[in-house]
Amino acid sequence: MRQLNHLNQFARLWQHSSGAPQQTSVAEMAGRCFCSERHVRTLLRQWQQAQWLDWQARSGRGKRGTLRFLQTPEHLRTGLLQQQLDRGQTQHALQLVQLAPEQLGQLLQPFMGGQWLNDAPTLRIPYYRTLDELHPLTLSGRAEQHLCRHIYAGLTRFDKDQVVADLAHHWVCSDNQREWFFFLRPQLHWHNGELISAAQLQQRLQLILDSDAGSKLLASVKCVSLAHALCLRFELHSADHWLPHRLASVLCLLPHPLDEKLGAGPYRLSHFTPALVRIESHGWYHLRLPLMQAIEYWITPQLFDSQTGTSCRHPVQIAIGAREDLALLRPVSNSISLGFCYLAINQGRALNPAQAAKLMRLIHQAEIIGQLPIEEGLITPSREMLPGWPLPDWPAEDDIALPAQLSLHYHLPVELDAMAHKLQELLASHHCQLQLHFHPAKSWAGYADLADADILMGDRLIGDAPEFTLESWLRLDPLWPAILPEARYQQLMAGLRQIQAEEQQSVRFTGLQQTFRQLMNDAVITPLFNYRYQVSAPPGVKGIHLNAWGWFDFTRAWVPPPVVIE
Repeated sequence: MRQLNHLNQFARLWQHSSGAPQQTSVAEMAGRCFCSERHVRTLLRQWQQAQWLDWQARSGRGKRGTLRFLQTPEHLRTGLLQQQLDRGQTQHALQLVQLAPEQLGQLLQPFMGGQWLNDAPTLRIPYYRTLDELHPLTLSGRAEQHLCRHIYAGLTRFDKDQVVADLAHHWVCSDNQREWFFFLRPQLHWHNGELISAAQLQQRLQLILDSDAGSKLLASVKCVSLAHALCLRFELHSADHWLPHRLASVLCLLPHPLDEKLGAGPYRLSHFTPALVRIESHGWYHLRLPLMQAIEYWITPQLFDSQTGTSCRHPVQIAIGAREDLALLRPVSNSISLGFCYLAINQGRALNPAQAAKLMRLIHQAEIIGQLPIEEGLITPSREMLPGWPLPDWPAEDDIALPAQLSLHYHLPVELDAMAHKLQELLASHHCQLQLHFHPAKSWAGYADLADADILMGDRLIGDAPEFTLESWLRLDPLWPAILPEARYQQLMAGLRQIQAEEQQSVRFTGLQQTFRQLMNDAVITPLFNYRYQVSAPPGVKGIHLNAWGWFDFTRAWVPPPVVIE
């Protein structure tokens, strides 16, 4: 890119004197710009015409002239960036912002928020970390899961807490409850315009069934076959009335079987790099088309925590636009998350049931969550696992002593690091030394030391359909077989099979509530705190309402066009 090369050459001249006037020669400037003297003369002429600098040469070979700078490299870079972004040329813009993270964030802030580019509404979101590859079967991050729900489609999908049609427009269950039929919409298309066939969806579903996570989520499914060119048949080992919910989960989103970047959701993935992720609306979508043409995540990490290996700020409070521009940004939607950070106790390790109950009671009664050294308003202590699922009253047995030493293993988010150190202080006051072990990941997947932990802390994301989400948690998370004795774990799985066989949703909900009440009563698990979700945006961005994931539906956001009314 010629503009970038010229800008870099100009910056080298400017840096030699930090922008102060300098006495120099054409030969010296050629050396700093890594080019010939003839080319430097051309550059000086062009820059002088553009009013970047003023060059007063002196006659005579090797004579020094006076170089005065009229612009700074930062100002010029911002202007060029504005041009590229206004044209929608994000690739060229990325080449211009080859800066350190803190400089990048400052440079990009004025260009965040809602913009009209080439008559297309675009929403730019500054984000605090790089995004993981968007593979539905291996996702754990909240932002990645939210993106995947916009790029890929499933047979069903969640609309708030309800399961509704997506690629399938209807479904029925046989009288014996062992067969389900999902009827596909005609004329479905992948993002590249290719028609979607039932055979392709059956092939992708088989890949899910063959995966570790998919085999657990869809444990009731014996096989998936083609009942018709527009109908898929699911044969089950046992009745499972959660099946439409399971097929709406992130794990069961359906990429193209030969190209995982292609989906059938409202947005297609057009750019994915560590610095920029861009998704674009397309005309092949089978449901309501988005109001925003493109969504861009500009990765601008501001702070880095060397201990936890991640940005310091948990992204539950999203700012669309310049975070520092408080005069324009305003909260447009907020809520308390249903998801929670939790503490679990390994039932096969050092703590007996009475000691485990005492620890649970200490944590909640000491109110250490309110003392955590984190940003005010970010979290709130949990009083129930889900609304209507209250914490138990653990018995007050002060004469019970805790073990002299315990181990605590915890993973992200970073607020759990502050919680771990507060818990260490609390247990020290009860003559118990707590050893801390941090796992720098978003889940327990692949963590070899899981079974060796006495106490564990982690994060349980809950999006749509919270009761179903908790049922899937029991099935999918390696936490449970690690902390429960084999017989108790098998009893738990048998109970889930009994619950899923209930046709009435209210009965399934009641069964799950009783299951978790027992786990909490037995001091196996307790929620610690919930996050306060918030989205802030400049006045020009409309249609933003927080969903259960702490994000907002990209398809409903919109920016008023720059109409001039005379």
